[in-house]
Amino acid sequence: MGDKSVLKYFIMLALGTFLSIQSVYSQLTVTAERVGDKIEFRFDGKLFTSYILSEFEKYPFFFPVNGPSNASVTAMRNANFPHHSSLFFGCDHVNGGNYWQEGLDAGQIISIRADILETDGPKAVIENECIWRRPGADAPVKDKRRITISAPSKDKYFIDFDITMEMLMDVSIDKTNHSLFSVRMDPDLAVINGGTMINAEGETSEQGTFGKPSAWIDFYRPRMGKTEGIAILQHPSNTWYPSPWFTRDYGFFSPTPMFWPENDSNTFLEKGQKVKLRYRVIVHSGNHLEADIASEFIRYSNE
Repeated sequence: MGDKSVLKYFIMLALGTFLSIQSVYSQLTVTAERVGDKIEFRFDGKLFTSYILSEFEKYPFFFPVNGPSNASVTAMRNANFPHHSSLFFGCDHVNGGNYWQEGLDAGQIISIRADILETDGPKAVIENECIWRRPGADAPVKDKRRITISAPSKDKYFIDFDITMEMLMDVSIDKTNHSLFSVRMDPDLAVINGGTMINAEGETSEQGTFGKPSAWIDFYRPRMGKTEGIAILQHPSNTWYPSPWFTRDYGFFSPTPMFWPENDSNTFLEKGQKVKLRYRVIVHSGNHLEADIASEFIRYSNE
C-alpha cells in the first residue's frame, strides 16, 4: 500500500469515527417516569408526551404529543367531539359495549399494570396491560401494550405502539368508524386551516384518502415559523393490513378496518384468538418529503 493509500485509509477511518461519535451525540436521551396517574416521557429533560392511565378516563391515551416546536401536534376533546382524546386506542360496538365514547358505564379500557422496562438511554420502553370491562357484563378483551419512545434526531420523534388483543370470549364488533388506533390533530394543523393530509400513494385531503387502504398517512402544516406534523405507519404484519383510513379534514385520521369489513358484515373474533397490531407514530419537522416518511416506512416494515 502506497503512502497516499495509507493516508487516505487513515483519513477515512478518522472520518468514520467522527461521524459515529456525532451520531451518538445527536441521539437524545429518553426518560420515562411515573408521575401520579401518568407516565411522562422526556427527551434530554424536555417533555415529549404523557401516557395517561387514569381510572376516570375512558381509556389510556397520550397527551400532549409535543412536536419539535414544543407545542402539541394533537388536541384534547372539544364540544363537538368530546371522545377524541389526542392519540388513543379504543373500539365501539364490542359485544354491545362502547370502548370509544359515551360514559364509562358503556365500557372502559382500564390499565391494570404499567411497568417501565427501559429508561435513561436512547429509548424508553414501557409495558401496559389493560382489561376491557363494563358493569353487568364479562370482559370481552384484554390487551398488552409495549410502547417504545425514541428520538433519532431533534427533528424526528418515534412512538412505537405494539398491542396484542386477546379475546376472552367470542367477540362480535358491529360495523363502526370508531375503531382502533387514532389521532386528533391540533386545530392549527387541520386541512380546513391550511394543513396537508397525504397518504403513501400521494392522495390528499379527506376526499382523496377517505376509505383508501394505505400504508401510512402524514398530517402537517407550517406554524410558529416552521412546518411540523405527525404520521401514523401501519406495520405490514398487522391483521387487516393495509387498513382503509377514516379521515376528516378537521383533523382526525385512523386506520379503521371495522368500517369496511369483508362482505359488509360484523367482525367476528373467536375466544382465545389474539390480534397483534403494530403502529409507528412519527412526530416530525418539515413536510412528508423532508421527513422522508416513505423511507421511514420501508425501514419500519423490515423491523
